[in-house]
Amino acid sequence: MRRARRFGGRAGEIAAEREMNAMEIKAPRGVRDILPEESWKWAYVVNTAARTMADFGFSEVHLPLFEQTELFARGVGDTTDIVEKEMYTFTDRGGRSLTLRPEGTASMVRAAVENGLCAQGTAAKLWCWGPMFRYERPQKGRYRQFYQIDAEYLGVAGPMADVETIDLSAELFRRLGMKNLEVVINSVGCPRCRPVYREALLQHFQARRGELCETCLERMDRNPLRILDCKEPGCGTVADAAPAIYESLCDECRSHFEEVRSGLERLSFRYRLDKRLVRGLDYYTKTAYEILSGDLGAQNAVCGGGRYDNLSEAIGGPRLPGVGFACGLDRIVLVMEQQGCTFGRRPQARAYVAALDGASRGRPRSWPTSCGARASQRNRTRRTEASRRR
Repeated sequence: MRRARRFGGRAGEIAAEREMNAMEIKAPRGVRDILPEESWKWAYVVNTAARTMADFGFSEVHLPLFEQTELFARGVGDTTDIVEKEMYTFTDRGGRSLTLRPEGTASMVRAAVENGLCAQGTAAKLWCWGPMFRYERPQKGRYRQFYQIDAEYLGVAGPMADVETIDLSAELFRRLGMKNLEVVINSVGCPRCRPVYREALLQHFQARRGELCETCLERMDRNPLRILDCKEPGCGTVADAAPAIYESLCDECRSHFEEVRSGLERLSFRYRLDKRLVRGLDYYTKTAYEILSGDLGAQNAVCGGGRYDNLSEAIGGPRLPGVGFACGLDRIVLVMEQQGCTFGRRPQARAYVAALDGASRGRPRSWPTSCGARASQRNRTRRTEASRRR
């Protein structure tokens, strides 16, 4: 309103109306501005991630913010909460259905297949960072536009790729100085052995369906594994009593999981088995894992990942085994602040130039040229003096 007082009559009314309207335009619910007080901390985390990825042989890529809707419907799974309830989908002017990316793995695999990065059996180690979009209830460290660091190891089916990927994510958090973290792992089987486990779960949940919430009753017929991930106390009690998948694994999945565990133990890596860990995406096979923070409450995962050997085929590509992870930048910064971790030195200007009079204020346009000329002259003088001394 201060600007409006400078004008009188109708001009003042128009200025006041414009200022009032501007004040009513705010960021939508579930998104936020990353302002200077915080943005430099984000830069520190991303730069640390870039150095860590490079040390593990990963190359950075930049992917589109939106993709064809079919990529996520087929890749992530049409029975997942993400596809059913959380995607930001729109029809463009050409009549095509497009979706703001809700996660990075499907886009990464699409990019690798489309651009031939794993042609002729070669492996690719790729990483990226940027915003993802999901329409869900905003919660601590999670927004409708949130930011992730994503790493994918493509083209290798062996269990040591899983071990390296888990080690990479843990090393990133170690370099960031984060504490009070716990690694939990599980196997979710494969299309050969998962139907056996699905049947065992159905029998268990059917016998106790009266204790399940409405959402889990809907999941029972479509994807009973998702009941294991429910956060409702009653459903959690039922899920705790459910049979473990280890009893249903085929020989290949059992051997793979045992080698992953053995590899982690050879690295003196501490982890915990969690039979309820299934992750929320249908493309996972064999290894699944999360890194949990003791400083975030119920929604405590700062990192999650696993293996997805069938994802490429699900989106129409060739067979391309892969394993990877994603970690949330919002949550990483939140935990680091709570734990008093260092973000390095905040960037500051090293020099200030102040104009002392009106005449000086007219010179800045010529400074770059004149300063450069003086610097070049000083360098020529130094070289001449040095040659004379020789």
